[in-house]
Amino acid sequence: MVLPAGYRPSEDEPFMSSRQLAYFRAKLLGWREQIQDEARETLIELKADSLHEADLADRASSETDWTVHLRTRDRQRKLIGKINAALRRIDEGEYGYCEVTGDPIGLGRLEARPIATMTVEAQEAHERREKVSRDL
Repeated sequence: MVLPAGYRPSEDEPFMSSRQLAYFRAKLLGWREQIQDEARETLIELKADSLHEADLADRASSETDWTVHLRTRDRQRKLIGKINAALRRIDEGEYGYCEVTGDPIGLGRLEARPIATMTVEAQEAHERREKVSRDL
């Protein structure tokens, strides 16, 4: 489905209409592509920058920078898994609905976090349970 330029989901239309699903699919695919582009750039930089600094302090600094960079890429790799799961939920007709309550997640939350799987309330309850579990 081709969306009109500047389209944004609205509360005035049916929740998870075909237009809204197309919008979120495009948003998720664009996000995934951006992450994959950044990962390719990191690989190119890693191959080009082989850490041959003579000064130990410079080398340690470079290694620290690359460790942080690689940790970020690892988090983004995990994020791609969540994006793929959201795309599967779109395909299966489950996208936009809370996996705990079955209620609509809400356009504002999905706009801010298109990989959300729970309503704000369900997410908060989940986090409270996790905190209690950790505190025991």
